[in-house]
Amino acid sequence: MKLSEKKGGGDFTPHPETDNLVKAVIVDITPLRKVQSEYGEREVFRIVYETEVTDDDGKRFCIWSRPYTPSLNEKANLRKDIKKILGRDLTEAEKDEFDLEAMIGHGVKLMVMHEEGKDGKQYAVISVITPDKDKPNLKPSGKYTRVKDREDKGGAAGSGGEQASYRKSPKNEEGDGRDEWQKCKVHVGKHAGVDLGDLDEEAVKALIEKWLPTHRANAKPKADDKRLAAALETVGELLGLLQPAGAAEEPEF
Repeated sequence: MKLSEKKGGGDFTPHPETDNLVKAVIVDITPLRKVQSEYGEREVFRIVYETEVTDDDGKRFCIWSRPYTPSLNEKANLRKDIKKILGRDLTEAEKDEFDLEAMIGHGVKLMVMHEEGKDGKQYAVISVITPDKDKPNLKPSGKYTRVKDREDKGGAAGSGGEQASYRKSPKNEEGDGRDEWQKCKVHVGKHAGVDLGDLDEEAVKALIEKWLPTHRANAKPKADDKRLAAALETVGELLGLLQPAGAAEEPEF
């Protein structure tokens, strides 16, 4: 993805909090995708970092950046974070055309903290980014698959750098083993009467993209509408289609 300053732009385990800076490496620049925000529909992407922090199986964690609009305006969050990643501002030539793909493999240091969103869930967020001046820099483990290269699209990076793809969720006779959003009963459209967790990814995306905006415009939604909307917002965040509740958004320039 090349930019110019003149051009606008199931649950997973969150990255643990860190008390100090940890080594990390950029492993992905995700494709642009449309999301709904308080500013309306917009195209955003994220930067994915693999860190030296590992889980109990020795697999590295990944953490996804906040969503960025594709703008190199000096007030844009992307421009501010690129300065933190590189340890400098863009050159005049880079302002005309900056290839984000060139940042893949770039070593940085991060500090990670947890924040509670409006939905009550804990989200891992990057609180500090600096260039890694200590050699050698962290190298990608090779366990992370770039979003554009995945056969099963969708999902967020989980522990060990392995992405969590959307899939129908298994359940036993009592319906256990599922999260609340998966047990939510769909009451609209051709899938009425089916648990959200039993729908395939395309059907879920269709509800998020077509039904959810209509629900949000309804001043007096019914209780069933509210329950379905909350469930769709949860899975929409996991798929990267919606911004997490409580996350800071970037205004357009």
